[in-house]
Amino acid sequence: MAILELRAVSKSYGQGHTLVEALKPTDFRLEKGKFVAIIGPSGSGKTTFLTLLGHLQSPSSGQLFLRDVDTAHLSEKERTDLRFNDFGFILQASNLIPFLKIKDQFKLIDRYSKKETMELAELLELLDLTQVLDQYPKELSGGERQRVAIARALYNRPELVLADEPTASLDTERAKRVVHLLKQVTRKYQTSVVMITHDTRLLDEVDQVYQMQDGSLKPLE
Repeated sequence: MAILELRAVSKSYGQGHTLVEALKPTDFRLEKGKFVAIIGPSGSGKTTFLTLLGHLQSPSSGQLFLRDVDTAHLSEKERTDLRFNDFGFILQASNLIPFLKIKDQFKLIDRYSKKETMELAELLELLDLTQVLDQYPKELSGGERQRVAIARALYNRPELVLADEPTASLDTERAKRVVHLLKQVTRKYQTSVVMITHDTRLLDEVDQVYQMQDGSLKPLE
């Protein structure tokens, strides 16, 4: 069963001589419970592709389906609810709320979540974060902030996790542990994961690798 499907989706910026085709017409189908990696050089369209999947921007053309529903017909409130309840975002900037302690970042999710969350203590232990609950984001290292962002994205048990270089600020051992955790989540909760990465050492854990080149997405055999 496809959780997400793109049909001839493209994204362009500008017009006339300033037109940039960031994503050429693309077909893409993501099955439930699959872990997919996107590789490719900087500026090839990977982040544009990820933001379209996450409904953070709208395509210039084509159709995007979530659970067989054409999301172009959703209201802005429905799209916002979708992003909060069904998507988990792991971005290069951790995007933590600066004035909330780490434990309160998760309490905020508890307050608004409409679904059962993951076991927080177990998740924090897996990511070596049990000691930072009473700290503010500014008191953490870059790697700790990124791991908190990963924990926050997974905590709500989203159906789809979109990760943009989730291990960029982590050492090799922790990077491998994070990717292994993402794989465990796909298996245990049937979550679907799309991960952008430059680190080819992490690709052994994924089900399928795609390459983005000049706005074109192709599966690697």
